[in-house]
Amino acid sequence: MQLLPAGRGWSSLAQKRGDRAMDQLLQPVLQGDRRALSRAITLVESTRADHRERAQELIAALPPAENSLRIGLSGTPGVGKSTFIESFGTALTDAGLRVAVLAVDPSSTRSGGSILGDKTRMETLSRNPRAFIRPSPSSAQLGGVARRTREALRLCEAAGHDIVLIETVGVGQSETLVAEMTDLFVLLLAPAGGDELQGVKRGIMEMADLVLVNKADGDLLPTARRTVADYAGALRLLRKRPQDPEGFPKALPVSAATGDGLPEAWQQMQALAKWRREHGHFDTNRAQQARHWFMAELRAGLLAQLDTPDARGRLDRLGRGVAAGDLPPGQAARQMLDWLAGRRA
Repeated sequence: MQLLPAGRGWSSLAQKRGDRAMDQLLQPVLQGDRRALSRAITLVESTRADHRERAQELIAALPPAENSLRIGLSGTPGVGKSTFIESFGTALTDAGLRVAVLAVDPSSTRSGGSILGDKTRMETLSRNPRAFIRPSPSSAQLGGVARRTREALRLCEAAGHDIVLIETVGVGQSETLVAEMTDLFVLLLAPAGGDELQGVKRGIMEMADLVLVNKADGDLLPTARRTVADYAGALRLLRKRPQDPEGFPKALPVSAATGDGLPEAWQQMQALAKWRREHGHFDTNRAQQARHWFMAELRAGLLAQLDTPDARGRLDRLGRGVAAGDLPPGQAARQMLDWLAGRRA
Protein backbone atom coordinates (compact mmCIF):
# COMPACT_ATOMS: atom_id res chain seq x y z
CA MET A 1 0.00 0.00 0.00
CA GLN A 2 1.52 3.31 -1.07
CA LEU A 3 0.92 6.03 1.47
CA LEU A 4 1.81 9.62 2.17
CA PRO A 5 5.32 10.09 3.58
CA ALA A 6 5.50 10.32 7.34
CA GLY A 7 7.14 13.05 9.35
CA ARG A 8 5.59 16.52 8.97
CA GLY A 9 8.07 18.30 11.19
CA TRP A 10 5.40 18.88 13.81
CA SER A 11 7.87 18.62 16.70
CA SER A 12 10.01 21.44 15.31
CA LEU A 13 6.86 23.49 14.80
CA ALA A 14 6.01 22.89 18.45
CA GLN A 15 9.45 24.21 19.46
CA LYS A 16 8.84 27.37 17.44
CA ARG A 17 5.69 27.87 19.46
CA GLY A 18 7.58 27.54 22.74
CA ASP A 19 6.98 31.18 23.63
CA ARG A 20 3.22 30.63 23.70
CA ALA A 21 2.80 29.26 27.19
CA MET A 22 -0.56 30.88 27.94
CA ASP A 23 -2.00 27.47 28.71
CA GLN A 24 -0.27 24.61 30.51
CA LEU A 25 -1.81 22.15 28.04
CA LEU A 26 -0.44 23.85 24.94
CA GLN A 27 3.15 22.64 24.96
CA PRO A 28 2.36 19.02 25.92
CA VAL A 29 -0.26 18.87 23.16
CA LEU A 30 2.16 20.27 20.57
CA GLN A 31 4.71 17.68 21.70
CA GLY A 32 2.24 14.86 21.04
CA ASP A 33 1.47 13.96 24.67
CA ARG A 34 -1.57 11.66 24.47
CA ARG A 35 -2.78 12.38 28.01
CA ALA A 36 -2.53 16.11 27.43
CA LEU A 37 -4.46 15.71 24.19
CA SER A 38 -7.22 13.82 26.02
CA ARG A 39 -7.39 16.51 28.70
CA ALA A 40 -7.49 19.24 26.07
CA ILE A 41 -10.39 17.59 24.24
CA THR A 42 -12.23 17.20 27.56
CA LEU A 43 -11.67 20.91 28.13
CA VAL A 44 -13.10 21.98 24.77
CA GLU A 45 -16.10 19.69 25.25
CA SER A 46 -16.92 21.24 28.61
CA THR A 47 -19.89 23.62 28.82
CA ARG A 48 -18.64 25.54 31.85
CA ALA A 49 -18.11 29.22 31.09
CA ASP A 50 -14.59 29.33 32.54
CA HIS A 51 -13.64 26.18 30.63
CA ARG A 52 -15.02 27.60 27.39
CA GLU A 53 -12.90 30.74 27.76
CA ARG A 54 -9.77 28.73 28.45
CA ALA A 55 -10.56 26.36 25.58
CA GLN A 56 -10.90 29.22 23.12
CA GLU A 57 -7.52 30.58 24.18
CA LEU A 58 -5.99 27.14 23.67
CA ILE A 59 -7.53 26.72 20.21
CA ALA A 60 -6.41 30.22 19.18
CA ALA A 61 -2.81 29.36 20.13
CA LEU A 62 -2.64 26.25 17.91
CA PRO A 63 -0.48 26.33 14.76
CA PRO A 64 -2.14 26.10 11.34
CA ALA A 65 -2.73 22.59 10.02
CA GLU A 66 -1.41 22.66 6.47
CA ASN A 67 -0.28 19.09 5.86
CA SER A 68 -2.88 17.03 7.67
CA LEU A 69 -5.73 15.22 5.95
CA ARG A 70 -9.21 15.22 7.45
CA ILE A 71 -11.44 12.31 6.40
CA GLY A 72 -15.10 12.04 7.34
CA LEU A 73 -16.71 8.61 7.39
CA SER A 74 -20.44 8.03 7.48
CA GLY A 75 -22.79 5.11 6.97
CA THR A 76 -25.79 3.41 8.48
CA PRO A 77 -25.41 1.42 11.73
CA GLY A 78 -24.12 -2.09 11.12
CA VAL A 79 -22.30 -1.30 7.89
CA GLY A 80 -18.93 -1.89 9.57
CA LYS A 81 -17.58 1.62 10.15
CA SER A 82 -15.58 0.70 13.24
CA THR A 83 -14.16 -2.44 11.63
CA PHE A 84 -13.22 -0.43 8.54
CA ILE A 85 -11.51 2.25 10.61
CA GLU A 86 -9.53 -0.33 12.57
CA SER A 87 -8.28 -2.04 9.38
CA PHE A 88 -7.70 1.21 7.50
CA GLY A 89 -6.10 2.98 10.47
CA THR A 90 -3.78 0.04 11.13
CA ALA A 91 -2.61 0.10 7.51
CA LEU A 92 -1.87 3.81 7.80
CA THR A 93 0.08 3.45 11.03
CA ASP A 94 2.02 0.51 9.58
CA ALA A 95 3.17 2.93 6.87
CA GLY A 96 4.52 5.33 9.51
CA LEU A 97 1.62 7.77 9.69
CA ARG A 98 0.02 9.00 12.90
CA VAL A 99 -3.75 8.56 12.93
CA ALA A 100 -6.41 10.12 15.15
CA VAL A 101 -9.97 8.80 15.24
CA LEU A 102 -12.83 10.95 16.53
CA ALA A 103 -15.77 8.58 16.95
CA VAL A 104 -19.08 10.32 17.62
CA ASP A 105 -21.49 8.03 19.48
CA PRO A 106 -25.20 8.36 20.30
CA SER A 107 -25.72 9.88 23.75
CA SER A 108 -27.33 8.32 26.78
CA THR A 109 -30.47 10.22 27.73
CA ARG A 110 -29.58 9.68 31.40
CA SER A 111 -25.86 10.32 31.74
CA GLY A 112 -25.22 12.19 28.48
CA GLY A 113 -22.25 9.90 27.76
CA SER A 114 -21.54 7.68 24.76
CA ILE A 115 -23.75 4.61 24.38
CA LEU A 116 -21.76 2.50 21.94
CA GLY A 117 -18.20 3.31 22.97
CA ASP A 118 -16.49 2.79 19.60
CA LYS A 119 -13.08 2.65 21.24
CA THR A 120 -13.96 -0.74 22.73
CA ARG A 121 -14.63 -2.04 19.20
CA MET A 122 -11.20 -0.97 17.90
CA GLU A 123 -9.06 -2.96 20.30
CA THR A 124 -6.03 -3.37 18.02
CA LEU A 125 -5.93 0.25 16.88
CA SER A 126 -6.54 1.62 20.37
CA ARG A 127 -3.34 -0.10 21.57
CA ASN A 128 -1.29 1.26 18.67
CA PRO A 129 1.16 3.95 19.86
CA ARG A 130 0.79 5.80 16.55
CA ALA A 131 -3.01 6.01 16.89
CA PHE A 132 -5.29 8.04 19.11
CA ILE A 133 -9.00 7.21 19.50
CA ARG A 134 -11.47 9.51 21.18
CA PRO A 135 -15.18 8.62 21.46
CA SER A 136 -17.44 11.59 22.12
CA PRO A 137 -21.18 11.73 22.82
CA SER A 138 -23.29 13.48 20.19
CA SER A 139 -25.29 15.13 22.99
CA ALA A 140 -28.38 15.28 20.75
CA GLN A 141 -26.44 17.33 18.21
CA LEU A 142 -27.92 16.85 14.74
CA GLY A 143 -25.83 16.10 11.67
CA GLY A 144 -23.93 13.09 13.00
CA VAL A 145 -21.15 15.00 14.77
CA ALA A 146 -20.65 16.44 18.24
CA ARG A 147 -20.70 20.21 18.68
CA ARG A 148 -16.99 20.38 19.57
CA THR A 149 -15.73 17.87 17.03
CA ARG A 150 -14.06 20.60 14.98
CA GLU A 151 -12.07 21.84 17.98
CA ALA A 152 -11.09 18.27 18.83
CA LEU A 153 -9.95 17.83 15.23
CA ARG A 154 -7.70 20.89 15.47
CA LEU A 155 -6.15 19.58 18.69
CA CYS A 156 -5.40 16.21 17.07
CA GLU A 157 -3.69 17.95 14.16
CA ALA A 158 -1.65 20.13 16.51
CA ALA A 159 -0.55 16.98 18.36
CA GLY A 160 1.06 15.75 15.15
CA HIS A 161 -1.49 13.38 13.68
CA ASP A 162 -1.19 13.20 9.90
CA ILE A 163 -4.64 11.72 9.34
CA VAL A 164 -7.78 12.55 11.34
CA LEU A 165 -10.73 10.21 10.80
CA ILE A 166 -14.16 11.38 11.95
CA GLU A 167 -16.70 8.59 12.34
CA THR A 168 -20.25 9.93 12.52
CA VAL A 169 -23.14 8.60 14.59
CA GLY A 170 -24.59 6.74 11.63
CA VAL A 171 -28.09 8.15 11.32
CA GLY A 172 -28.19 8.16 7.54
CA GLN A 173 -29.32 10.80 5.06
CA SER A 174 -28.95 13.85 7.33
CA GLU A 175 -25.27 13.36 8.16
CA THR A 176 -23.86 16.13 6.03
CA LEU A 177 -22.26 18.33 8.72
CA VAL A 178 -19.13 16.18 8.72
CA ALA A 179 -18.53 17.31 5.13
CA GLU A 180 -18.23 20.87 6.49
CA MET A 181 -15.17 20.02 8.57
CA THR A 182 -13.27 17.47 6.48
CA ASP A 183 -11.18 17.41 3.31
CA LEU A 184 -12.64 14.12 2.08
CA PHE A 185 -16.04 12.60 2.80
CA VAL A 186 -16.36 8.83 2.52
CA LEU A 187 -19.73 7.06 2.56
CA LEU A 188 -19.62 3.41 3.63
CA LEU A 189 -22.43 1.14 2.42
CA ALA A 190 -23.33 -2.53 2.70
CA PRO A 191 -23.97 -4.75 -0.32
CA ALA A 192 -27.65 -5.30 -1.16
CA GLY A 193 -28.68 -2.76 1.43
CA GLY A 194 -31.88 -2.01 -0.47
CA ASP A 195 -30.93 1.52 -1.48
CA GLU A 196 -29.14 0.87 -4.77
CA LEU A 197 -31.73 2.78 -6.79
CA GLN A 198 -31.87 5.64 -4.28
CA GLY A 199 -28.30 6.69 -4.97
CA VAL A 200 -29.54 9.56 -7.10
CA LYS A 201 -31.06 11.22 -4.03
CA ARG A 202 -29.59 14.53 -3.01
CA GLY A 203 -28.23 15.00 0.49
CA ILE A 204 -25.57 12.69 1.76
CA MET A 205 -24.93 11.12 -1.66
CA GLU A 206 -23.98 14.38 -3.34
CA MET A 207 -21.61 15.17 -0.48
CA ALA A 208 -19.64 11.94 -0.83
CA ASP A 209 -16.23 11.94 -2.52
CA LEU A 210 -15.97 8.16 -2.36
CA VAL A 211 -18.64 5.52 -1.90
CA LEU A 212 -17.13 2.34 -0.46
CA VAL A 213 -19.21 -0.83 -0.49
CA ASN A 214 -17.96 -2.81 2.50
CA LYS A 215 -18.11 -6.58 3.14
CA ALA A 216 -16.99 -7.31 -0.44
CA ASP A 217 -15.75 -10.79 0.41
CA GLY A 218 -16.93 -14.39 0.46
CA ASP A 219 -20.48 -15.03 -0.69
CA LEU A 220 -21.24 -11.31 -0.70
CA LEU A 221 -18.53 -10.44 -3.23
CA PRO A 222 -20.73 -10.76 -6.38
CA THR A 223 -23.50 -8.77 -4.68
CA ALA A 224 -21.02 -6.11 -3.59
CA ARG A 225 -19.72 -5.74 -7.14
CA ARG A 226 -23.27 -5.27 -8.44
CA THR A 227 -23.93 -2.70 -5.73
CA VAL A 228 -20.75 -0.82 -6.72
CA ALA A 229 -21.92 -0.79 -10.35
CA ASP A 230 -25.35 0.53 -9.29
CA TYR A 231 -23.85 3.36 -7.27
CA ALA A 232 -21.28 4.16 -9.94
CA GLY A 233 -24.14 4.68 -12.37
CA ALA A 234 -26.05 6.79 -9.85
CA LEU A 235 -23.02 8.99 -9.15
CA ARG A 236 -22.64 9.73 -12.86
CA LEU A 237 -26.11 11.29 -12.80
CA LEU A 238 -25.06 13.85 -10.20
CA ARG A 239 -23.83 17.23 -11.38
CA LYS A 240 -20.04 17.37 -11.55
CA ARG A 241 -18.55 19.55 -8.82
CA PRO A 242 -15.73 22.01 -9.61
CA GLN A 243 -13.57 20.53 -6.83
CA ASP A 244 -13.64 17.08 -8.45
CA PRO A 245 -11.25 15.78 -11.13
CA GLU A 246 -12.51 13.54 -13.90
CA GLY A 247 -13.96 10.29 -12.57
CA PHE A 248 -14.95 11.57 -9.12
CA PRO A 249 -16.96 10.88 -7.08
CA LYS A 250 -16.58 7.14 -7.53
CA ALA A 251 -17.68 3.86 -5.96
CA LEU A 252 -15.31 1.05 -4.94
CA PRO A 253 -15.61 -2.35 -3.24
CA VAL A 254 -13.70 -2.94 0.02
CA SER A 255 -13.51 -5.54 2.73
CA ALA A 256 -12.60 -4.39 6.21
CA ALA A 257 -12.36 -8.02 7.29
CA THR A 258 -9.78 -9.13 4.70
CA GLY A 259 -8.24 -5.78 3.77
CA ASP A 260 -9.13 -6.22 0.09
CA GLY A 261 -9.69 -2.93 -1.68
CA LEU A 262 -8.21 -0.78 1.09
CA PRO A 263 -4.98 0.04 -0.81
CA GLU A 264 -6.95 1.21 -3.85
CA ALA A 265 -9.35 3.22 -1.68
CA TRP A 266 -6.42 4.99 0.01
CA GLN A 267 -4.75 5.58 -3.33
CA GLN A 268 -7.91 7.26 -4.61
CA MET A 269 -8.14 9.42 -1.47
CA GLN A 270 -4.55 10.57 -1.93
CA ALA A 271 -5.09 11.27 -5.64
CA LEU A 272 -8.17 13.38 -4.93
CA ALA A 273 -6.50 15.32 -2.11
CA LYS A 274 -3.42 15.96 -4.25
CA TRP A 275 -5.49 17.21 -7.19
CA ARG A 276 -7.44 19.57 -4.96
CA ARG A 277 -4.24 20.95 -3.42
CA GLU A 278 -2.67 21.53 -6.83
CA HIS A 279 -5.77 23.30 -8.16
CA GLY A 280 -6.40 25.48 -5.10
CA HIS A 281 -9.62 23.78 -4.01
CA PHE A 282 -8.10 22.35 -0.83
CA ASP A 283 -7.27 25.69 0.84
CA THR A 284 -10.43 27.33 -0.50
CA ASN A 285 -12.54 24.56 0.98
CA ARG A 286 -10.91 24.88 4.40
CA ALA A 287 -11.44 28.65 4.36
CA GLN A 288 -15.12 28.19 3.54
CA GLN A 289 -15.44 25.60 6.28
CA ALA A 290 -13.91 27.99 8.81
CA ARG A 291 -16.46 30.62 7.83
CA HIS A 292 -19.27 28.06 8.12
CA TRP A 293 -18.24 27.15 11.66
CA PHE A 294 -17.91 30.80 12.60
CA MET A 295 -21.56 31.28 11.64
CA ALA A 296 -22.50 28.07 13.47
CA GLU A 297 -20.79 29.29 16.66
CA LEU A 298 -22.49 32.66 16.31
CA ARG A 299 -25.93 31.07 15.99
CA ALA A 300 -25.21 28.78 18.95
CA GLY A 301 -24.12 31.77 21.02
CA LEU A 302 -27.28 33.67 20.19
CA LEU A 303 -29.44 30.69 21.12
CA ALA A 304 -27.55 30.34 24.38
CA GLN A 305 -28.80 33.80 25.37
CA LEU A 306 -32.29 32.30 25.55
CA ASP A 307 -31.14 29.80 28.18
CA THR A 308 -31.02 32.14 31.17
CA PRO A 309 -33.60 32.46 33.99
CA ASP A 310 -34.75 35.91 32.82
CA ALA A 311 -34.98 34.83 29.19
CA ARG A 312 -36.81 31.60 30.02
CA GLY A 313 -39.32 33.53 32.13
CA ARG A 314 -40.01 36.01 29.35
CA LEU A 315 -40.25 33.22 26.79
CA ASP A 316 -42.78 31.45 28.99
CA ARG A 317 -44.94 34.56 29.33
CA LEU A 318 -44.84 35.29 25.62
CA GLY A 319 -45.51 31.62 24.84
CA ARG A 320 -48.61 31.65 27.02
CA GLY A 321 -49.83 34.75 25.25
CA VAL A 322 -49.35 33.12 21.84
CA ALA A 323 -51.07 29.91 22.99
CA ALA A 324 -54.05 31.91 24.29
CA GLY A 325 -54.37 33.78 21.01
CA ASP A 326 -53.62 37.14 22.62
CA LEU A 327 -50.39 37.66 20.68
CA PRO A 328 -49.41 36.71 17.11
CA PRO A 329 -46.30 34.48 16.96
CA GLY A 330 -44.41 36.96 14.80
CA GLN A 331 -45.08 39.84 17.17
CA ALA A 332 -44.08 37.73 20.17
CA ALA A 333 -40.81 36.81 18.48
CA ARG A 334 -40.14 40.47 17.69
CA GLN A 335 -40.71 41.43 21.32
CA MET A 336 -38.29 38.75 22.45
CA LEU A 337 -35.64 39.88 19.96
CA ASP A 338 -36.07 43.51 21.02
CA TRP A 339 -35.68 42.48 24.65
CA LEU A 340 -32.48 40.59 23.87
CA ALA A 341 -31.13 43.54 21.87
CA GLY A 342 -31.86 45.82 24.82
CA ARG A 343 -29.92 43.54 27.13
CA ARG A 344 -26.90 43.63 24.82
CA ALA A 345 -27.01 47.42 24.39
